Amino acid sequence: QVQLVESGGGLVQAGGSLRLSCAASGRTFSRYAMGWFRQAPGKEREFVAAISWSGGITYHADSVKGRFAISRDNAKNTVYLQMNSLKQEDTAVYYCAAAQNSLPLPTTGDRYDYWGQGTQLTVSS
Repeated sequence: QVQLVESGGGLVQAGGSLRLSCAASGRTFSRYAMGWFRQAPGKEREFVAAISWSGGITYHADSVKGRFAISRDNAKNTVYLQMNSLKQEDTAVYYCAAAQNSLPLPTTGDRYDYWGQGTQLTVSS
């Protein structure tokens, strides 16, 4: 069992930066691939980024490529999402998720086993 708690969301102006964190409980955090998803009001949940258990493989959605970066610190049981050059369309609730079956790197929600409660990001003009 893995419990995930996101933090770091808030209100930021367009063009600004923010870093989300996701703290995981459990001793087996390093065995899981981790991902970030987001859901804007009235829209379906969208994949944002994923990272392999070792951190050696990452994948980012085209909509955030070059602006967002996922990383992890297994010693701290934490995964991060660094978000730069934020746009209004990035406004959403951001969720982190953990996947036991990590290969190939999961990019769809149905491959993730555990989810956090989400943290709100609002980007203003």
